[in-house]
Amino acid sequence: MTSSPDTSTALLTDHYELTMVQAARQSGTADRRAVFELFPRRLPEGRRYGVVAGVGRALDAIECFRFDAASLAALEGVVDADLLDWLGSYRFSGDVWGYAEGEAYFPHSPLLVVEGTFAEAVLLETVLLSIYNHDSAIASAASRMTLAAGDRPCIEMGSRRTHEEAAVAAARAAYVAGFDATSNLAARARHGVPSTGTSAHSFTLLHDAEADAFRAQVQTLGVGTTLLVDTYDVAEAVALAVEVAGTGLGAVRLDSGDLGEIAREVRAQLDGLGATGTRIVVTSDLDEHAIAALAAAPVDAYGVGTQLVTGSGHPTCGFVYKLVAREGEDNELVSVAKKSLDKVSVGGRKYALRRRGPSGVAEAEVVGIGEAPADDGDPSTGLRTSDRPLLVPLVRAGEVVGRATLEEARARHRASVAELPRAVTMMSAGEPVIPTVFAG
Repeated sequence: MTSSPDTSTALLTDHYELTMVQAARQSGTADRRAVFELFPRRLPEGRRYGVVAGVGRALDAIECFRFDAASLAALEGVVDADLLDWLGSYRFSGDVWGYAEGEAYFPHSPLLVVEGTFAEAVLLETVLLSIYNHDSAIASAASRMTLAAGDRPCIEMGSRRTHEEAAVAAARAAYVAGFDATSNLAARARHGVPSTGTSAHSFTLLHDAEADAFRAQVQTLGVGTTLLVDTYDVAEAVALAVEVAGTGLGAVRLDSGDLGEIAREVRAQLDGLGATGTRIVVTSDLDEHAIAALAAAPVDAYGVGTQLVTGSGHPTCGFVYKLVAREGEDNELVSVAKKSLDKVSVGGRKYALRRRGPSGVAEAEVVGIGEAPADDGDPSTGLRTSDRPLLVPLVRAGEVVGRATLEEARARHRASVAELPRAVTMMSAGEPVIPTVFAG
């Protein structure tokens, strides 16, 4: 959801964020300089890479993180009067760096580095995790689907399978990762994602005859429309569709059955009727594996719903937001880290670059601790390609400086995935396509 300046995001947080700030103010540590990091400890099981999405929405959320009168009223009795007064003037005034939207990520990639006072930065934890975990899960699934689809377009149509606001964010994230359009009109209005849609089975069932439904749709939307042909008998419907719309019919849609086999039969029938340019669109619980299985079928486009908006089995990325450094004596930053079993974090402010070999193919995710890792490329020798820094400034002194358009994010996604090793195209479970290496 893109927040307007009048929509506060301040209560999109957890109770303990406020109690920590209240206690830190009492102990005199709330204003200590602190560095938080949002990162994944691992990729979802079997995934070879992930895709960052939600950056633009997160920047909107930071801008709108203001405790207005209604927010403060809701917190009476939750925190003390001193903290309520402090919250009333809260504005994040720190700095944020992060991976740009559309970028690929790997285990321990420092996707966000948030620096400010402890009190300012800790309050952003929940809303940032909420946005990044959801949107990146959708984009990661969408990226695998568009890879499997190749040059065939994918359409997002999962709104009815998730929360109404999650549906809007999902459409946006899918577009970042290469989907061409959405069925969701709110995503079109808020984010400029192209929308598309024609008719459902109910429209056909409304009419006395299938031909009547086809005529009404063609008369309204033109012969370039897509007719749904599996309400009754597919072969009869295809024949009726061409009879009504002519050989210039835009497309037919298949929504059930053995999609590959039916698509072959429909393609032969359309060609035999002279409708050689009529496309075949398939829907029905598709995921990246089903799309890959249809690669040899005469399919022209895919409509994807449930599996996309649920992350194709991984509805969250497991990102965490941890304090990795804090102000110590002499105003120096002191590295801190969690040591809990299975939940270890690596202390220190992070930097990152994508190490690339002579042909420009990525070889490793290099994460520097305390200082930026060195670029080992030397283009003048022609032996290696320059490494690519990954962190870009997003917020500087409280002001958003890192906005990007969705088209820029889409282009970045294409370029980022294209530089990964060829194993990235494999849909089977596997290890990350490049290792993460710590330096410093």
